[in-house]
Amino acid sequence: MSEQQLDCALDLMRRLPPQQIEKNLTDLIDLVPNLCEDLLSSVDQPLKIARDKQLGKDYLLCDYNRDGDSYRSPWSNSYDPPLDDGTLPSDRLRKLEIDANTAFDQYREMYFEGGVSSVYLWDLDHGFAGVILIKKAGDGSKKIKGCWDSIHVVEVQEKSSGRSAHYKLTSTVMLWLQTTKDASGVMNLGGSLTRQVEHDATVSDAAPHIVNIGRMIEDMENKIRNTLNEIYFGKTRDIVYGLRSFVPLGDMKKQEALQTDLAAALSKRNAAK
Repeated sequence: MSEQQLDCALDLMRRLPPQQIEKNLTDLIDLVPNLCEDLLSSVDQPLKIARDKQLGKDYLLCDYNRDGDSYRSPWSNSYDPPLDDGTLPSDRLRKLEIDANTAFDQYREMYFEGGVSSVYLWDLDHGFAGVILIKKAGDGSKKIKGCWDSIHVVEVQEKSSGRSAHYKLTSTVMLWLQTTKDASGVMNLGGSLTRQVEHDATVSDAAPHIVNIGRMIEDMENKIRNTLNEIYFGKTRDIVYGLRSFVPLGDMKKQEALQTDLAAALSKRNAAK
């Protein structure tokens, strides 16, 4: 029964506005406290921003860089609050993590022109795994508010030869927009999508792990962005156009009268022939 409850709860959370996930999740846990741990580990929440006190750079918080009540910065590799025995990546992986943060920081600036990104990596028995986080909030406009949160979890299984690897990418994007106008009032639009893809690729100096992962994430975000545009924006536009007309009623009546007159004139002309 608890498994059915969890499936229903997760389906409900996917259908609720992403900008209210934290409140809805808290309310849901109050209703079914026995699902608390499962819900917290299964429901993606909007990313939060923290400041690296050593280097003065922003980074994103998630379960993948948390150890107890402390969070690790990808820039200084230190925990806040300080943690003596916090989990850290190996030296090899830390070097890769630094390069990945630099690369995706440039990717974020090119595609989003602002926001915050963070990359965290951890060791596996036959490879490594990581998460790439991107958050872009609105520019503070009073008329348009919104936020984009993307969470890309990648698992890399390196082959024994070291010349190829198997990549498994699970991506979740949460997007919401709110417009406030005198003519239409307040309108909320939002949703979330999760997609998964697996891919084998060659690993070389020309195509290192960062390049292979970057291509997968770029393709995935473009597909999700197009899907969100078609499902949420396109469908909403069709519904609005079906509910109301942007042409004044008087102009529509004049247009209908003109069409009737033209049809009558053509009928008379055809009859005369």
